[in-house]
Amino acid sequence: MSDRLDVRKTYKLVVKGAFVRSESGRSYEVGDASGAFWANVAQASRKDLREAVVAARAAQRSWWAATAYNRGQVIYRLAEMAEARRAELAEHVAAAEGIAMAPAADAVASGIDRIVWYAGWTDKVAQVLGGANPVAGPFFNFSLPVPCGVVGVLAPQDSSFTGFVDAVVAPIATGNAVVAIASEARPTPAVLLGEMSATADLPGGVLNVLTGRTDELAPVLCSHEDVDGVDLEGAGERVGELARLAAGSIKRVLRPRPGAGEELRRLRAFVETATVWHTIGQ
Repeated sequence: MSDRLDVRKTYKLVVKGAFVRSESGRSYEVGDASGAFWANVAQASRKDLREAVVAARAAQRSWWAATAYNRGQVIYRLAEMAEARRAELAEHVAAAEGIAMAPAADAVASGIDRIVWYAGWTDKVAQVLGGANPVAGPFFNFSLPVPCGVVGVLAPQDSSFTGFVDAVVAPIATGNAVVAIASEARPTPAVLLGEMSATADLPGGVLNVLTGRTDELAPVLCSHEDVDGVDLEGAGERVGELARLAAGSIKRVLRPRPGAGEELRRLRAFVETATVWHTIGQ
């Protein structure tokens, strides 16, 4: 019998493409579905959140300036990274959600397929949500979807991987940068995806993943004046309260709405329509 001690990992925040501890030095224990110890996870502070917003704002402009084709390639690369670590992701999903390995592996496969699906939309959103508009006069008039900017995400509390994929990859595919607060009780699958994003050619700051107490972080995220939209999927009974905080700085708010077609709704949620006029002829 070996007397070697395991080297246990403390899962860190993902901010600006780096894996960092909370500036507060705090961490908290995460249990599996049975309540047994599973991992130590960094507990983000409000200052960590503000720094993540700064990183997202700095990264968003260059991310949107990249071609739609290039953004699709980068997101597809994220799917490749997740595919290579399917077994690890399935282990974490099984522990977090209290399900057997077979359905956990299916959930991970579904999440990876969704990443590929969103990657395919990057160069199609403009055709679906934009168009040429008829006008009276010697002009062309075009409507073009453009990203809101920085999107805050409260990740679903129950779906530790697939739900997180939908919440963060959809706004990234349309050119936004994201600050996501992972599920408080089931954070490790989300942190793993954040780690993969940092090594999958996604520019640092486009996806920032924070772990910690939702009650502490969510009000700061929703009221932050440099956040342009919030996804309240993981808000639970606090949806109304957090939506009112978001309204103070006129954010776009995506409220939970279970049902089919949510993927398309998420692609539409955090884009605005820009109008371009161009003269014809002389």
